Amino acid sequence: MIDVFNHILPPGFVAAARRLSPKLPLMFDRACQIPAMASLEARFRVMDRFDGYRQILSLSSPLVEVLAPDNAAELARIGNDEMAALTARWPERFPGFIASLPANDAAAAAREARRAVGELGAVGVQLYTNHQGRPLDHPDILPLFGLLAELGRPVWVHPIRAMTTPDYPGESYSKYDLWWALGWPHETAVAMGRLVFAGVFDRWPALAVITHHVGGAMPMYAGRIEHGLQLLGTRNPPELGEAVRTSLQEPPLQALRRFYADTASFGSRAALDCGRAFFGTDRLLFATDMPFDPEQGPGFIRETLRALDEMELEPGERAAILEGNARALLRLGPA
Repeated sequence: MIDVFNHILPPGFVAAARRLSPKLPLMFDRACQIPAMASLEARFRVMDRFDGYRQILSLSSPLVEVLAPDNAAELARIGNDEMAALTARWPERFPGFIASLPANDAAAAAREARRAVGELGAVGVQLYTNHQGRPLDHPDILPLFGLLAELGRPVWVHPIRAMTTPDYPGESYSKYDLWWALGWPHETAVAMGRLVFAGVFDRWPALAVITHHVGGAMPMYAGRIEHGLQLLGTRNPPELGEAVRTSLQEPPLQALRRFYADTASFGSRAALDCGRAFFGTDRLLFATDMPFDPEQGPGFIRETLRALDEMELEPGERAAILEGNARALLRLGPA
C-alpha cells in the first residue's frame, strides 16, 4: 500500500514556523497536538499496524504563506528539506514526498518547485484550491501547472476554505463545521472546473493533477456537467460574456475526467464507487488523510481499506489502486 495523501509536520518545520510566523493559526496548533503528526515514533506505531503500508509525505495545512506571509519562501524551503531528509533516512517507509511552495511569490514558487524536484527528489508539489483568495487559474499560479508538466511531475490539489467564509451573505462565519464538511468538497469541484476551462489539459496534455477526497463533489455532478454545460453561456446576460469565455477544446466532462483522484473518503464506499465510475480505476490512487481521524492515525487507514474491500474490484484493480497506479504515476519503480 502506498498512501499518496497523508500529512505530517516534521519537528524542524514546526520550529521554523514558530520562529517565522507572526501569529500561528489555530489549525496549526491543533495539528501539532496529534501525536502521529509531529512524532515519528507515534507515526511508526500507527504504520506498523498495517502490513506493507507506506506513505508519500506532504505537509499539513495551513499554507506556508499563511503561516509566514513575509517568510513563505524560507519556510517552504525548510519544510521541503525536512521532508527530503525523512525520505532519505526511511525510504522503506516513505518512498517519496510532495513539495510545498510559497504561492504568494510566483518567482519564488517556481524556483522552489525546480529545486524540490530537481535537487531533493520530490515526486510533485502540493497546491491548494485557492491561495489566500486567488484561484488556481490566477495568472500568478497557473504557470506552475505548466512548470510541473515540464518537470514531468504531478500537482496535488488540497481543498482549503475557512470558517470565516460564511454560508450565507447575511452571516459573518460558517456554522456547524459546514465550511469543512461541505465547503471543502465544493472548493475542490470548483477548482477543477476553473482549471479545465482555463485549458490546462489543452495546453499541457501530459499534466497530471491529483485531487484530494475522491475529487470532492465533482463525481456527483457528472450529469449536470455533461448536459447542463452544453448550454454554457445561455444563462448569462450578454454584457457578462467574459464570465463564460473559454478556449476549451473538448467537452467539459471529458476534460474533467483527466484528473486523478485519491481514496481519502473517510471510509465511504459510496464515494469510492462514484469516484471510480467518474475517473476510472486507472486514475484512482490509495490515500487516507492520516492522521486526521478521530483516533489520530489508524482510523482512516482502516476504514479506507474496509471500503475498498467492500467494492466489487478484481484483484488486479485493487492492487492498482493500492499501489500500482502510484508507482506508475510517480515513477517509483517496481515493488
